[in-house]
Parts: sequence; C-alpha cells; structure tokens
Amino acid sequence: MKQLPLYEQVHKMILKQIDTGEYPPGGRLPSEKELEKLYHVSRITAQKAMNLLAEDGRIVRLPGKGSFVIDNAAGISSASAEKQPLIGLILDEFSPSFAYHILHSIQSACEEEGYSMVLRCSSGSLERETKAIEDLVALGVQGLIIMCVHDENYNERILQLVLDKFPVVTIDRQLKGLSVPVVGTDNVSAARELTCSLLKQGFRSIALVRPKAHETVTLLDRQKGFQQAFNDYGLVANESLWITNLRSSLPESAGEAYWKQDISIVDEYLRTHLQTEAFMVSEYTLARILKYCLQKAGRYRDDMIACFDSPESFLEEAEFTHVAQDENAIGRTSMELLLKTIRGQEHPSAVLVPYQIIQRHERNWG
Repeated sequence: MKQLPLYEQVHKMILKQIDTGEYPPGGRLPSEKELEKLYHVSRITAQKAMNLLAEDGRIVRLPGKGSFVIDNAAGISSASAEKQPLIGLILDEFSPSFAYHILHSIQSACEEEGYSMVLRCSSGSLERETKAIEDLVALGVQGLIIMCVHDENYNERILQLVLDKFPVVTIDRQLKGLSVPVVGTDNVSAARELTCSLLKQGFRSIALVRPKAHETVTLLDRQKGFQQAFNDYGLVANESLWITNLRSSLPESAGEAYWKQDISIVDEYLRTHLQTEAFMVSEYTLARILKYCLQKAGRYRDDMIACFDSPESFLEEAEFTHVAQDENAIGRTSMELLLKTIRGQEHPSAVLVPYQIIQRHERNWG
C-alpha cells in the first residue's frame, strides 16, 4: 500500500487529537515551528498539514495569533447532520481584521434557524472554490453563502448553480451580470469618506494602495470612492502616486516570501516618491507593511495612513483611521437572504450594511 505523504500523516494525527478532545473547540494548536519539532518534519510539511485542516473547516488561522479549533457546530457533525438541514459557507479567508465575526454570526444564525453549517476555505484559489462547491453540493447543503475569491472572472460553477436555481448568496463581492443576492458594504461611499478624512487634514499628495487583483468589483469600488473624494475637493487624484502591484494580502499569495516582496516594492516606492504625503490603503495587511516601511525610512507620521478594516482592540487605540464594516450584520443578513431564497420568498438583490469610520485615536470595539 502506498504510504501517505508526510503532511497528510500529520494532518490525520492532528485531526484525531481534535476529534478526541485533546485540542478542544477554541483551543490553540501548536505553531508550525512547534509542529516541526513534535513530528520531526519540515516547515513546509507542517504548513501543508495546517492548511488542510483550515480547508476542512476544522481550524481558523489568525495571523499573529495562531491556529484555533473551530467549534464542531461550525464544521460537520454527523449526529446533527442527520437531524438538521445543512448550509454551506465558503470563505476565501478570515482573519482578525476581516471575516472572523462574519463566520461566527452565520454560525449563530444557523443554530437559531435549526440548520447546521459546513465551512470550507478556498484560500483565494478558483480551483479550491470549485472543489468546495462540489463537495458541499454533494453533501446535500440546501444553499450556499460564498465570499468569492479575488479574480477578474467569477467561477463558472457559480454560474451553473444560478442557472439551476440553486440558492446562493455572496458576501462582499458582487458578480456582474448574475442575479445573485449580495450582502456587503458600500465600498464607494466608505472609500470616499475615508479619503476625505485625509484631505481634511490638508494632505493632497495621497497614494491609493491596493493589491494586484485590481479588476474585482470591491477593489474597483474603493478606487472609485478614492477618486470621488478628490472630486469633492475640486482636485484630481494623481495616479502616478498609486501603488497597485502588492500581493501579500491576497489569500493565494500569503506567506513570508510575498511579505518580503511587497516590502521591497514599498521601499523602492518610498525612495522614488518623496512627495507622497499620505496613503489610503484598501486592506489592513497592506497598511501594516506600509507603516513598517515608512518607519524604516524615518517618514512615518501619525494619521498619514487610512485603511479598510482593523483587528479588534478593546484596550488600545485604533492603529489607523479605518472603515469598520459591521461583520455581524453582514453574516446575519446573508443568512436571512439565503433562507428567503431557499423558501422562494421575495428578497432584495443587494443589501448594503452600514459601516463606521473609526479615527486612529478612538477605541476600536469591533
């Protein structure tokens, strides 16, 4: 019999420890470095094993915090699956800065409505997203809530689901040309207000910073809002100042190699764009990289960075002025829309959930 690859062996051992309660729901798993020593494997092997557990929906990986076991209610429970109908949830990623509370609010809504939730993570890959859809449909879910991957084209499997009138709701990312209900934030208005917070301070040479996946509706809307803010002030946004080729915030490009690559890009930008005064950043991860590079260059000043999303901080001031999306409302509303779709009830095609602008010096209560 062919021996399983090492990463699958480690995956199975950890999975058994989760199932037996050695790692209880909410419990923290060993880090990849600790797994190297525990199982005498390479870092890549440990990373692959953990990625598999995340794809299985058994753990959540929080950058800077660790990996934690997801409550069985958020995964597959054979006992409950026999009694309760299933809802499928596919996220491209979730982190302390975005989507973590969406996951838990959908889970809570499922429990209240008598459904079990099955989670899959696509990690930013269209192939994984397709497989997740196939797996969940085969499992017998009655509907799907999907946070689609960042890509210029939507998944053709989703198109097939729509044609088959299978209940689908998307989160955060609208699929152009498809009649799929979507729940998210008004990214145009949010980016406009966020950029105005910089313009009000007197900044004029402001750079837009966003990842390379520039054709997605969400990122295009944030870019549109950025430009509208300049129009409000009778100005034109200077595109020569923009940074649009970063990758490390994209799920498929996560990891140390991409962080270093983005740091190198930003370092070079700062050397050649001395006139840039402030930055409106589309994602928190990129704002952190930008701050790090600015501090190295001796150019960082308070309030010169504004971004979308931020981890909760109950005891400290918010690190950046940022858009705080109401993740709990997004999760619950997406579940409400999905249930209406399943039941054949009338429902809106899109719901925009209110957001807040949290100033850097304010408490960020999430």
